[in-house]
Amino acid sequence: MGLGLYIIGDEILSGKRQDKHFPHVLELLKARQMRLDWVQYLGDDPALLAAAFHVSFSRGDVALSCGGIGATPDDHTRQSAARALGLPLELHPEAKALIEQRVIDAQLGDVDAPANLQRLQMGMFAQGSAIIPNPYNKIPGFSIRQHYFVPGFPVMAWPMLEWALDGPLAHLHGQGHQVERAVIVRKAMESDLTPLMEDIERRFPGIKVFSLPSVDHPVWGRHIELGVKGDVAGVEQAFAYLCAQLPEGIWEDAPK
Repeated sequence: MGLGLYIIGDEILSGKRQDKHFPHVLELLKARQMRLDWVQYLGDDPALLAAAFHVSFSRGDVALSCGGIGATPDDHTRQSAARALGLPLELHPEAKALIEQRVIDAQLGDVDAPANLQRLQMGMFAQGSAIIPNPYNKIPGFSIRQHYFVPGFPVMAWPMLEWALDGPLAHLHGQGHQVERAVIVRKAMESDLTPLMEDIERRFPGIKVFSLPSVDHPVWGRHIELGVKGDVAGVEQAFAYLCAQLPEGIWEDAPK
């Protein structure tokens, strides 16, 4: 089971708006010792959205999704999630009540006025969905099959994501906790270090090796940050082995 993030909207892909969700979600997950396994940026294309959702639903992933759940013609996330699951859309009764209460609170006129009936489209979710409360304006998001769909506006999306992470996903806290150790290898080439990297991953199952090259660092010049990451016990063993295999004088501990 992976944990993924969808960021949806033509305005993101066109550059009209800069994405703020990805770095914020990373911080939310880090605070809960959870790890993000994948992220996808998608435009407001019904076919592409349905295909992407079908893949993550089929894998059994947990997914957070930001954007595209409004009721205008360029919003397709709600419909595409239903299509990916082969389920009909239906007006969620609690969403209906919340949207109508929002209409009353904001003094938007009679709840049966055409514009307000159109607002009820925002409560049309895939059959069997649960709502995600929205503390900003009461218009809810929805969840189904471990996928959590919230608006694109950060002021709404972020508290709604926190609700999901600390509520239905609280059992995943701590499951993505990893540590890493690394060294700075001066004037190294990745091709020279690849056999050692492959050796470490064979010897220490569950440990990942990483290599971050740089050609113009102000302190180290051309170098590679070479390291290992995973659980605490495995990292300590793999890091000790890594250091023992490197020639003396060409490496030093990387700053933490």
